[in-house]
Amino acid sequence: MSTLDEPVSFERNIKPLFRDRDRGAMKFFVDLWSRDDVARESDEILERLRDGSMPCDGAWPAEKVDVFARWVDAGTPE
Repeated sequence: MSTLDEPVSFERNIKPLFRDRDRGAMKFFVDLWSRDDVARESDEILERLRDGSMPCDGAWPAEKVDVFARWVDAGTPE
């Protein structure tokens, strides 16, 4: 995770949020371990994380969604 004053990066904070199972389930749409893929689809992913429809086996806790939202708001940095 990340504290609120710490910059969020894909490799350190975002990629580890996605399990191998999540990656396999979404491979047809986006490679969740690819920064470029996730950045390209970040608005859609964030919407689904917020409405609880992603991941398919249960919604993330608010803390994880918040980290992803911070990454999106920061411009999806490396």
